[in-house]
Amino acid sequence: MDDRIARLGLKFAFIGVGNMGGALARAALRGVPGDCVGLAGRTEEKTRALAEELGCHAGSAAGIAKWGTFLFLGVKPQVMPELLADIAPQLAERQDRFVLVTMAAGLTIARIQELAGGEYPVIRIMPNIPASVGEGMILYTCGQGVTEDEEQVFLEAMAGAGRFSALPEHLMDAGSAVSGCGPAFADLFLEALADGGVACGLPRAQALELAAQMLLGSARLALKSGQHPGSLKDAVCSPGGTTIQGVRTLEAAGFRSAVMEAVIAAYEKTLELR
Repeated sequence: MDDRIARLGLKFAFIGVGNMGGALARAALRGVPGDCVGLAGRTEEKTRALAEELGCHAGSAAGIAKWGTFLFLGVKPQVMPELLADIAPQLAERQDRFVLVTMAAGLTIARIQELAGGEYPVIRIMPNIPASVGEGMILYTCGQGVTEDEEQVFLEAMAGAGRFSALPEHLMDAGSAVSGCGPAFADLFLEALADGGVACGLPRAQALELAAQMLLGSARLALKSGQHPGSLKDAVCSPGGTTIQGVRTLEAAGFRSAVMEAVIAAYEKTLELR
């Protein structure tokens, strides 16, 4: 992939390199040469330090906007209008082909085009923070102006972020409530599992290791086996055993209902961002 990117002269520009933008930039550099990656952030000093660490370029938002083939807009939804207003002149001046890649929750492709001042090709993505370690779940949808070749190059170049799943745009917000917000819910569960282990006498570091590896393994088993999670749960619950008593306690506390309500609450908040 490195050779193809360099041969085609493709550039991957990240405007906004906070937690999510920085994670995706790191992911890109697993398959894209450093010379083909550029960063622009709110704080010049921090951006340059990150660029030096990763071995890529740093510049201003305006400069990066004129340079990148794939322009990742890594700012929060409420900041997007300001960013696109700032770089709209540079986008309008360009005579070459480029694709905007937005990760702002609640903002549609049409809205991004409106804010950018042109019907530019747009890929809308909803990533999550595990992309920083190559285990992300990235939802994406391509606007009508994106070619099949551009979609394929994008997917190949960003493969280091994790698993990609195409969704119709009207389902992106629902998907993000699960995979985008889900890491926070999973981290709460992970912390609670470890706390339970500590309450039972385990050293905290070991309790956290046991809980984290258990979650990782359970998730991989679900993906690789294709079995319904209810079946996987049943396989662990022996009649009259210890696990079913734990499951009974979670059910009594409304565990599944609480998780469902958390996803719905996150989804409804995303709709407000429109």
